Amino acid sequence: MVTTANHVMPASFFGIVLGVVGLGSSWRVATRLWGLPSAIGECVMAVAASVWILLVAGYLSNWIRHRDAAMAEARHPIQCCFISLCPISTTLMGLVLLPYAHTLALLAWAAGSLGQLAFVVARAGGMWRGERDITNITPILLLPTVAGNLISSIVAGALGLHAFGMLFLGIGFFSWLVIDSIILFRLWTGPAMPAELRPTLGIELAPPVVSCMAYLANTQGHVDLFAQATWGYGLFQLLVLCRLLAWIMKQPLSPSYWAFSFGLTALSTGALQMTLRGEEGVIAALAMPIFIIVNAVIVVLALNTLWHLSKNGLPAGIDASPASR
Repeated sequence: MVTTANHVMPASFFGIVLGVVGLGSSWRVATRLWGLPSAIGECVMAVAASVWILLVAGYLSNWIRHRDAAMAEARHPIQCCFISLCPISTTLMGLVLLPYAHTLALLAWAAGSLGQLAFVVARAGGMWRGERDITNITPILLLPTVAGNLISSIVAGALGLHAFGMLFLGIGFFSWLVIDSIILFRLWTGPAMPAELRPTLGIELAPPVVSCMAYLANTQGHVDLFAQATWGYGLFQLLVLCRLLAWIMKQPLSPSYWAFSFGLTALSTGALQMTLRGEEGVIAALAMPIFIIVNAVIVVLALNTLWHLSKNGLPAGIDASPASR
């Protein structure tokens, strides 16, 4: 395991930022849709920015003070993909900053998008050489190529850079179709995932609903069938994950369950955005109950993480080492 010492911060913790920004985005849309207090969403975004600053400082400290552990994480066939969350979360700071400082938001989007794209080319591109152990194929593979580019698309759309938004949407969406087919083949035919990796199945929820958000961010007018269909597939993924929840929760509740957070918040935000744009069917009917449930889940995850911090200091990251299997 890379994170054997409590003072070494795993890159997977940047996933917390994705979940908190996702919740803040839901509140921003809910404020416009239902007239809820705008201060709540902005406070959530402020928490996300604060967490991001702390995690960036902690991750840089890894490379300065614990270089061997940082290198071990970067070379690990599974954990290496979590490193992409650092530039991805930086991209999301563009969304946080947009209402207050457009230039800073643009810089955050540019730095994060270039960073995640460079990581994809360097790391994910290297996988084309093959010889990968099937047990190292997990939903974590979706983070660099799929999540990174879809989030770059969402923030580009929010900034009004729709040409870039559609470009990143194309990269992320078609990469999802390709990579997820490999992941599902491994899940269906390979050995069962070890308990400590099962929470990462929550990542499977994210691509369809984040694709929906990216599409909505770069289009206008009536919600078409593509947006509704991708959101619907995300809802199906959630139902499958609920079916597997008892099996997944063989791993006790821990910070690793933040893997569910961005997909859940994107499911909520997508439904709210489509309702705001005039959707009146089943998606609109589900928007409020999903919003309430997602808020409850994020609160539970946050309280659990704070409990781990108070009890053990910096919690351990996901143990994806061969020894754990």
